[in-house]
Amino acid sequence: MSKNSLEILKLAAEACDDKRAEDIIALDLGEVSLVADYFLICHGSNERQVQSIARAVKDKMEENDIHVKRLEGFDQARWVLVDLGDIVCHVFHKDERSYYNLERLWGDASLVPLEVGN
Repeated sequence: MSKNSLEILKLAAEACDDKRAEDIIALDLGEVSLVADYFLICHGSNERQVQSIARAVKDKMEENDIHVKRLEGFDQARWVLVDLGDIVCHVFHKDERSYYNLERLWGDASLVPLEVGN
């Protein structure tokens, strides 16, 4: 049985939370963009944590038979993009997150409530 985008989004958010990602938010891009259905955005406090979060998302998807299309930026660990097709997970280093400020850039998108630790 395949999972829908919202279920995948919540699995990815759980994986981020499991690795203590900070300020985990999800944006519903359905009405504002053709890029993806959802953006999941979070950050880690150092490069190792950023890599750990991105790896956890990738592993959680593979455990659930969900294809990871691309993983970009992993080696630098400043902004790692995990492309899940309809969902794009952005794992930032805390210094980069405020610089790129995707929440403001995609300000027309509505927030999706997530039931994660923070």
